Amino acid sequence: METSAVRAGRLLQRLFAGLPQPIAFRLWDGSLVAAGTSGDAGFAVVIPQRATLRRLLRSPSALAFGEAYVEGAIDVEGDFFRAMEVAQHVDVLRPSLGVRAAAAWEALRP
Repeated sequence: METSAVRAGRLLQRLFAGLPQPIAFRLWDGSLVAAGTSGDAGFAVVIPQRATLRRLLRSPSALAFGEAYVEGAIDVEGDFFRAMEVAQHVDVLRPSLGVRAAAAWEALRP
């Protein structure tokens, strides 16, 4: 049976596929998910709870990630300044309707 972290990892890869830089996520189960262009991101966005990811998927934007960071709901491992550079490109992503629907479905799943 597929875990929620595996599903979330695939979804994050699809959501951030158009990012012109690499980005990485460390999920609640400790897994590391690479997305965007290939290469070492130099940082990882740490998402310690599935509920936090669900909240971010409802409105995936640089602002939502920034607010979650300030609240302490997510963290950044590694090069924080590199993470901020990549964050500037998140708002220009235009995921397909299918990817947005998958994100909405994952956000609503129990």
